[in-house]
Amino acid sequence: MNRAERAEENFKKGLNCAQSVVLAFSDLTGISEEDLLRMSAPFGGGVGRMREICGTVSGMMMIAGLIFYNAKTPTTKEKSELYAREQELASRFREMNGSIICRELLSGVKTDCSPQAEERTAEYYKKRPCPQLCACAAGILEEYLKEQCVLDAEGEKLK
Repeated sequence: MNRAERAEENFKKGLNCAQSVVLAFSDLTGISEEDLLRMSAPFGGGVGRMREICGTVSGMMMIAGLIFYNAKTPTTKEKSELYAREQELASRFREMNGSIICRELLSGVKTDCSPQAEERTAEYYKKRPCPQLCACAAGILEEYLKEQCVLDAEGEKLK
């Protein structure tokens, strides 16, 4: 199972969109799955169901920060390089999906911004693009990490 499939499956198991993407890359972080799930939990539904930046995009950004940012010696150059990476990832997602904004990606789906999470039913999955967006974001990030020589051609971490 590739990372895109893992991310989609994670969402179908009940994780939010950000958690689904982050967990698909857990082996690259050195952080426990439990801590990754806690860290990414607030970003579901476009941050706390406020329908802002898609949680899948937030998930990509969290993993990019964990892989590419050296927190021991943060410099302006280091921050700028990370921002460039994040903008590239967001651009790729936007190009494929038309937006990085949750409410725009859910266009045509009746949504609200209440804090009440929705039950995951067959009807829920039928009307939402979220599982596919999880797969898309994970696929974009996996391809980017291969280009940056973090992953090999099979998607495994390079030593």
